[in-house]
Amino acid sequence: MARVGVIGGGLAGLIVAYRRAARGDTVVVFDPAPRLGGQLWTESTAGFVVEHGAEGFVANSAAVPKLADDLGIEGELVGQTTLLSYGFDGTGLVPLAPGQAGAFLGFQVPSDDLGRGIRTFRRGMGQLIEALLAGLRANAEVRPSSWVRAVELGRDAVHLDLDRGAALDVDVAVIATPARVAAALLAPALRGGAEPAAALDSAAVVSILTVSLAYPRDAIDHPLDATGFVVADPAAIGGMRACTFTSSKFIERAPDGYASFRLFFRPDARDLEGLSDAEWTARAHDALGRVLRVRAAPLRSWISRWPQALPVWSDEHRARVTALESALAGRRILLAGSALHGSGIDRAVRSAESCAALI
Repeated sequence: MARVGVIGGGLAGLIVAYRRAARGDTVVVFDPAPRLGGQLWTESTAGFVVEHGAEGFVANSAAVPKLADDLGIEGELVGQTTLLSYGFDGTGLVPLAPGQAGAFLGFQVPSDDLGRGIRTFRRGMGQLIEALLAGLRANAEVRPSSWVRAVELGRDAVHLDLDRGAALDVDVAVIATPARVAAALLAPALRGGAEPAAALDSAAVVSILTVSLAYPRDAIDHPLDATGFVVADPAAIGGMRACTFTSSKFIERAPDGYASFRLFFRPDARDLEGLSDAEWTARAHDALGRVLRVRAAPLRSWISRWPQALPVWSDEHRARVTALESALAGRRILLAGSALHGSGIDRAVRSAESCAALI
């Protein structure tokens, strides 16, 4: 059995830890945040189910349902209630062809997945994280609010330089972090040949901010008969790129008599951190009101900030990751996650499953 150190407590890291702990390995998971799960984060408040991170995964994924089955939550999977989407052309909403909304937003998924919608869990994507953590508690050590400062190769082990002056030797280290974090962690391990790791430091990322709003249903003068809408000119309505009709897209997302929405922005650094939650709520409410007739102020709002969180995939980035994995071959250090092996939940799961199988 192996000693495995997993650096990163997001979805991919938790899957690797879950699989290896089930095999009897000694597993320790590190994450600097007090909350594990990374970009999967669901909040349930007063009957509203609010996604702060990813809303779901591509509908034709086989990897996520297989994992859900192993965790005993496959029966909690749900699909969209509709596939219809609208586009806002500046004057009104027009129906879009299947897949047109995803293509417009630049979703980095295979073209065959466009137009098929997404799936999620009845209580939100956070249900997957809850199940993984429940499976880990008895078999692994999970350390939130704890981090690894560097990864170095010893003669017979991989040395993890921890915060607060601590250290840990493991047989295998799994890096399941954003690309730029991986670059910093791995530089000491590669020493003179650190160019492949350093190259990841220039990986392209974008920031995203979402505002979820809740209203009385009768305050919205629209049938809300679609998944939501995309915006042709975000600059014309406060930078909003898209809006999900959350309470229409999935079941049980809002109490009876209420409607909930999620508005997506790509803010610059100044607005991302400089505007207060109240200012973002006002901006989102105003933007929604330019598209739909909204006759009341929002009852509740939730702000989700993700600075430099979404990787932008390109052939150049794939080449960088391939070069880094070649440099790490035989060094007992493995990479996992969507930042390194492809965007989206399905890719993150498949990356983690492959990594776990290699150990």
